[in-house]
Amino acid sequence: MVSKLGATIGAAGIAGLAVLLWFATRPPGLIVQGEVSTDRVDVSPRVSGRIAVLNADVGSVVKKGAVIAELESPQLASAMLAAQAALAVAKADLDRVNSTRPEVIEVHRAEVSAADADVALYLSDKDRQSKLAESNVASQARLEQSSRNLEAALRAREAAQANLDLAVAGASKEERALALAKVEQAQATLNQQQTDIRELVISAPIEGQVTTRIAERGENFSAGAPLYSILDIDHPWFTFNVREDLLKGLTVGDSLSVMVPALKNAMVAARVTVINAQGQYATWRATRATGEFDLRTFEVRAQPVEPLAGLRPGMSAILSWPRPER
Repeated sequence: MVSKLGATIGAAGIAGLAVLLWFATRPPGLIVQGEVSTDRVDVSPRVSGRIAVLNADVGSVVKKGAVIAELESPQLASAMLAAQAALAVAKADLDRVNSTRPEVIEVHRAEVSAADADVALYLSDKDRQSKLAESNVASQARLEQSSRNLEAALRAREAAQANLDLAVAGASKEERALALAKVEQAQATLNQQQTDIRELVISAPIEGQVTTRIAERGENFSAGAPLYSILDIDHPWFTFNVREDLLKGLTVGDSLSVMVPALKNAMVAARVTVINAQGQYATWRATRATGEFDLRTFEVRAQPVEPLAGLRPGMSAILSWPRPER
């Protein structure tokens, strides 16, 4: 009985020693260092101008939509005045095309009346010449001349009436369409100029902290040139660069425990949101000609589960990572 107990104790001791030996010889986990990052927005104007007002400086916390800078541009102001004048001209031309002065209509009415009088006169003359020709008092040539005069008077009367109808009707459908198109074109040009003028006021696109200010009062900036950089400090994340052979089993949504040395080694619970391959330049090269192969580097991004006071972009982040199995 004693011998069996001793054998059991001895076996347990050997097993415990084996476990201790396994833990003692087991390679420690890898330490992966990353950093805290966040969204950054470079604010730039859409139009060129000279800095007139700056309402934010490095370190300022700005709200979304807050005016952080104002530019001025005499060229844009002049262009808008020219666009307003062009629109006024186009509208005046449209009014002219769509209407006829009463005086012009009255002139054409008078011409029609005069043409009617000529027709009546030459008609009477033809009748008289016809009767005289029947009595052999007037020559046939005189009768023919009277007929030609009457025909000319009728054609003149038709022309006068056509001019009156045209004056009453106004411009043609095509002329009105062209005048209306010119008004719309001038209005579109004015709208563009007004939009450019509004773009001289620069607003913060996000809520965050200004980390860089390039703009100085009085300086000229072209469209697209950055004025400020703003960080979204309220929504940071952790980013790590990890070799692909260390990613076994890791998926989006997995939980990680990240240590932040700057916050007294605080442990932060985070959830994996992105696993993204880096460029070809981020490759671990094989050190031997055979037996190994190049390994790509992946970015692993994790979002803190709960907001952590004091967590700021640029802080180091430490992650304990299991070694790959050989």
